[in-house]
Amino acid sequence: MDLFIRYLLTGVGNGAVYAAMAMALVLIFRTTGLLNLAQGEIGLFSTYLTWAITATGVTLLGIQILPGDLPVGVAIAISVVLSMAIGALIERFLIRPVHGPNKSPLNVLIVMLGLFLGLNALAQLWFSDDAEPMPKPWPSRPSAGSPTGSNRFWQVGDIRIQSSTVALVIMLAVICLFLYVLFQRTKVGLMLRAVASNPDSARLVGINSSRMLMLGWAMAAGLGALAGSFVAAERGSINPGLMAVVFVYASAAAALGGFDSPVGAVVGGMIVAIAEALTVGYIKALSTIELVVPFGLILLVLLVRPTGLFGRKVIERV
Repeated sequence: MDLFIRYLLTGVGNGAVYAAMAMALVLIFRTTGLLNLAQGEIGLFSTYLTWAITATGVTLLGIQILPGDLPVGVAIAISVVLSMAIGALIERFLIRPVHGPNKSPLNVLIVMLGLFLGLNALAQLWFSDDAEPMPKPWPSRPSAGSPTGSNRFWQVGDIRIQSSTVALVIMLAVICLFLYVLFQRTKVGLMLRAVASNPDSARLVGINSSRMLMLGWAMAAGLGALAGSFVAAERGSINPGLMAVVFVYASAAAALGGFDSPVGAVVGGMIVAIAEALTVGYIKALSTIELVVPFGLILLVLLVRPTGLFGRKVIERV
């Protein structure tokens, strides 16, 4: 039983990251109908920003534009803000010109694939192409084998709860609370929901749909920065391939929960992560192909309910 709980807690921690990334995918899908294939690499670039601000600083053409040696919490906050600006610029200057009712979906796909490759290459060129140590924004203890220290833990009976698990769950809870208040209690949230529901009708009542689309991409980029920084801190380092697997799991979580449901993103993220943790823990032979059980579960659900567990079925009148 103790082993099961340990695997369960590992799954919950990973699920918080997958859910955060899945919610970023849902935000963009609900407002534009697009699956952002570059979401993981936007998060990777933002995570490198976090690392650079805690280490050497950020330089451009030999001029230091952001200082180094700042606390990791401050670095994360700065990278989230900068990432939101980057997300808004991407929507305005790269996505909007190629996306529309009279334009080929292939154009958007090509731009997103270009973003995926370009941001990954830019992160390696501008920052580093090696694994770099990432400091932890939660309590840690010195460790001889790790320059960033190891996670602290709390002993509850025979169960160890790591500080990283608690921090990741708190991160997800804060994101969920923020999005709930934004969408249910603010005028901006109401406008975002209107644009997601019917962009043409939203324009007729005076809502600036273009501005709302930029805001949706900005928030998605901010979520990616937050999730990327936390997963890098949990794993102790950042490398160019960090977010690729996270993006795959987040996409699976969004598909399982429903691409138009933030609640589904959270539930899907937890289901995928816990299934992964239990698979790797109990079936050692599948430790190198741990995607088998989560994706098998997703396939089963989508065969029964194609819109996902919480997705809405769209009915069109002919």
